Amino acid sequence: MKLIYGIHDKPKFGSVLIFAFQQLLAIMAATIAVPAIVGNGMSASAALFGAGVGTLVYQLFTRFRSPVFLGSSFAFLGSMFAAFAGAATAALGYAGLIIGAGLAGLVYVILAIVVKFVGVKWIGKLMPAVVIGPTVAIIGLSLAGNAVGDMMKGDFARGGIATASPYVALICALVTLFVVIICSTYGGKKLRLIPFIIGILAGYAVAFIFTLVGRAGNEAFRIIDFAPIKNLVKDGVKFSTFLSLPEFSFLKAFKDGGFKSLNLAYIGTIAVGYIPVAFVVFAEHIADHKNLSTIVGQDLLTDPGLSRTLLGDGIGSFVGAIFGGCPNTTYGESIGCVAITGNASVISITGAALLAILFSFISPFVAFLDSIPSCVMGGVCMTLYGFIAVSGLKMLQPVDLNENRNLFVVSVILIAGVGGLALNFALKNGQTITVTSIACALILGIITNFMLSGKKKTDDEDEPQQLIK
Repeated sequence: MKLIYGIHDKPKFGSVLIFAFQQLLAIMAATIAVPAIVGNGMSASAALFGAGVGTLVYQLFTRFRSPVFLGSSFAFLGSMFAAFAGAATAALGYAGLIIGAGLAGLVYVILAIVVKFVGVKWIGKLMPAVVIGPTVAIIGLSLAGNAVGDMMKGDFARGGIATASPYVALICALVTLFVVIICSTYGGKKLRLIPFIIGILAGYAVAFIFTLVGRAGNEAFRIIDFAPIKNLVKDGVKFSTFLSLPEFSFLKAFKDGGFKSLNLAYIGTIAVGYIPVAFVVFAEHIADHKNLSTIVGQDLLTDPGLSRTLLGDGIGSFVGAIFGGCPNTTYGESIGCVAITGNASVISITGAALLAILFSFISPFVAFLDSIPSCVMGGVCMTLYGFIAVSGLKMLQPVDLNENRNLFVVSVILIAGVGGLALNFALKNGQTITVTSIACALILGIITNFMLSGKKKTDDEDEPQQLIK
């Protein structure tokens, strides 16, 4: 695709702030969702701070040549649950989060060293376009259910049950979606660069109007939950109403002697929970960078190099977890934002990281972000996840799908990924290691491609249409 701003381009300062804010909005919902899901007192603002710091570390290792934001990884949710489940105290659980992220980061460092000495040609043979293309596609397709589910959901709840009609929520989502589409397609250069900001504001405005109607009597129209904003002044206006220090994980770990309570058995439990997942996320790391390479027209696995992106991701993830508790990963939402806006400027990504760090201290901003309803973010995510899926399919353009061997490889990856083929391995200590559907589909695709790698097309080979009768 044609980029408006390339990787090394430097937009004006005012434009950078706007572009950075848009990137922040794109990754925000998922980044703060992870600590909310894990619970145990984890802080959304600390996760936001950790994502910003982790992204800066990644940019330093990649020499500011890879335009992607790192945010909280959902792949480690089971590992994080296990860290708290196996801990006698919350403080020990937070120490476990940091140690686990360090072990996962160490896996990335070892892989980076291997890549540095062996090179990346083996990756092209192990995961050619016929494998990596459909794998990237299912990264987007596997998230489709999340986007559609959010589009039908309002946030205001009574007794733990959302009151909004799913059709009212859908209207807000569609307004957001259509505004993003119109701005991206028919807008001028400036509008095409900030479609998500405009779309979110439009969707929020409609949700706000519906909520006012709902407050007048019909709760089926109440979309927005203003509790995060109300909580700012619940105990009166004070300094923390405007500025507050995020509850960093390392501070909670040191509290009540979390690190002092460590023992070899608990560290072993953490290792078993985190290290296998790191190898799974490694596959997604490659898929994300292959996808981003297609978008920016530059092979990021050679420049800045896979060894650098792995080091940046691994060490950035560990540093981010020290503050936020969540291991980070390259975000598909960020890549989708680059694809839709045509803005690959690394300065925008760096600006987003700095804004994430800054805004994590600003209480009203964090509260406002928390108040953006799910249906509005669902409308945005429909475009983001869709572009990820389409980017993967575009990688298949040079692949000859008239050859049965290619057709089988693509078929098994798509069906395994969309069908949700995942493996759960129960351990003796009660923990479960999950191999995600994306990882399973990729592994199955690699095996299938390896099995058929010796098959050469012949003139009398049956056409794939003959397989389906």
